[in-house]
Amino acid sequence: MTTSSAPGEGPVRPVSVSLHEGTIAALKARTGKRGMSAYVEALIQRQLERDRLRELIEDAEAEHGPVEQVAVETKRAILRGDTAGSADAA
Repeated sequence: MTTSSAPGEGPVRPVSVSLHEGTIAALKARTGKRGMSAYVEALIQRQLERDRLRELIEDAEAEHGPVEQVAVETKRAILRGDTAGSADAA
């Protein structure tokens, strides 16, 4: 019986992936040869988080309807610290 590990957990094991030569060169230039696995692991974890967030948003919109763009922009202004644009955000 195998147990499933969450992203970022469990033992590390090698896998094979195919990448374009230019992508590999850019990756090596950024990470060095020894940092490639950690970099790719972090990228994949981040993408999995984004995918899950997108699924949660889609589920919420299916249940409650789409969010108004004005509300999104107001919340973005608050997160950026733009208090001038967020006076009536509450």
